[in-house]
Order: sequence, then C-alpha cells, then structure tokens
Amino acid sequence: MKVVLFCGGLGTRIRDFSESIPKPMIPVGHQPILRHVMQYYSDHGHTDFVLCLGYKANVIKEFFLNSKPQTFADCVISNGGRDVQLLDEAAAEDWTVTLIDTGIWRNIGERLWAARDYVKDEKMFLANYSDGLTNVDLDDMIAKFEESGKLACFLAVRPPLTYHIVDMAEDGEVREFRSSDRSDIWINGGYFILRPEVFDYMREGEEFVLEPFERLIADNQLMAYKHEGFWRSMDTLRDWQTLQEMVEKGEMPWNIRETEERKRLAKVRAIG
Repeated sequence: MKVVLFCGGLGTRIRDFSESIPKPMIPVGHQPILRHVMQYYSDHGHTDFVLCLGYKANVIKEFFLNSKPQTFADCVISNGGRDVQLLDEAAAEDWTVTLIDTGIWRNIGERLWAARDYVKDEKMFLANYSDGLTNVDLDDMIAKFEESGKLACFLAVRPPLTYHIVDMAEDGEVREFRSSDRSDIWINGGYFILRPEVFDYMREGEEFVLEPFERLIADNQLMAYKHEGFWRSMDTLRDWQTLQEMVEKGEMPWNIRETEERKRLAKVRAIG
C-alpha cells in the first residue's frame, strides 16, 4: 500500500530548527523524524512512499540521494571503507521513494491533490503529516477501515497536553479557571487511510480536513479510529524536547523493532 507523506510545510512553530532545514528533517535521536515515520510504516509492510515536498525540497532530496543503510545501523567496515557489512540485515530497507515538488505555499489539500496520479490505481492508500509518532496498531486500523466501506479514515487521539480553561464575562471578569478535562476530547492525529474516490470530495485550493471532510461527513463516508495509546506530534520546540528525551532514555514506543526487542530481553531476564 502506498504512503503519501506531506513534507512541504514551513514549520513556523518550531523555527529554531526549520530556518535551516525542513521540519520533517529535524532529528529525533540520530535520524530525522521523517525516517522514524517511514520506519513505522515499513515495519507494517508498507514501503512504497510518495513524498510531497515544498519548503527546502532540495534538503530532503539530498538526504535520500546520499543516504546509506549503514548510517542508521550497526555495521562492520573493512577494506578501507570499501566493504560494509550490516550486522542487522533488516536495516537494509527496500524502500521505493517518489519525490515530488508540490510547491512551497500549498496547503495539505493541495499537496494531496498534486499526488493523486501516483495513487489513482490503489484500492486504498495511507497518508501522514510526517511530524507525529504513534504506536497505533496500523493493521487493525486498516482492517476496521476496510470493514467500514467508507472512503476516509483518520486517527483520533487524546491531546497530550493539559490546558487551562477560562470562563469569563464580557468585561474580563473571571468566572472559573480550571484544568481541561481530556476525557471527552479527541483530535486529528494526522494518520490517514484513504480511497482514491476521496478526490471527488476535494476542490481547488481547499485544506484537506476542512471542506472535503465536511462533504465526506455529509455522505457518511468518514470514520475515526480511536487510539488511547502513545501519540505525539512535533509542533513546537517543547514537543521536540519531549521526543528527544524519550529517545535518549531508550523509550521509543513507535519503534516496533525496538519495542519487540525490549519485550524479548525482559522475558529472557524474567526466565533467567
């Protein structure tokens, strides 16, 4: 199944990094968050990617043109660097990466529209904002979507932060000040499953999750997949710091291989 990744935004809320590099290339640990997202899909068996580029598109192109699997894997180098043996053969990802420049100022809807010819023959395809990580069971999400028969699905998650809600009068008098109750709040997590028919609900210049979603809702063609587990987007410097600290502690729930290895080692220690 093809995966469309939106990689063209300006990343204005995390300017400390995105002045020099595009947001998807901001490193989390020793690799860009974009590669973390792609690894997540690859671990679920989806290795055909379409990247919708925009801001600093050349940086992302150069990354894939020059990237080598040994950069992100344990390896043995010999013969003056001419011979490289990967210690984990699974690290040699067989990915197909289509890089298309969809313009700097386009919104998500326009970028998706620009990629329509690359997914028009798919029964369904995946799409992602490329700035969030999760441990959602993608196989189950796809199965539920197939069963629904609908045209579009998005990941619904709890907001990770607690906000303070203010109830006040017109003159500014504060009536109540309290922490937000997240128990009934769900937001769009930026992970989508779509059928090509979704393009029939789109119009030129529209943002994807606004007018097109309203049309899908009107025709009962949109579903949400609720996820109570880990999810975190990288919208601000604080978000990046949180993800960076998780990597430094070895806590990466979005990394299936890492999670399975930790479970295996824990089991071995328990037996021993």
